[in-house]
Amino acid sequence: MENFVQAVRAFWEEEEGLGTLEIILIIAVVIIIALLFKDWIVGLIERLMGKADDEADKIFS
Repeated sequence: MENFVQAVRAFWEEEEGLGTLEIILIIAVVIIIALLFKDWIVGLIERLMGKADDEADKIFS
């Protein structure tokens, strides 16, 4: 039983390769959020670009 506990503890404390997995999971979550809010994000960017275009027209007119 003690060998099993030591094996589980060693597995739990092993962190090799954990950084890559974390990065992949973070990227996956960001992509899922972007897909869920795609329409809202596109609308926001279009409104911001429209405002920037209007302000540019005011400055250069």
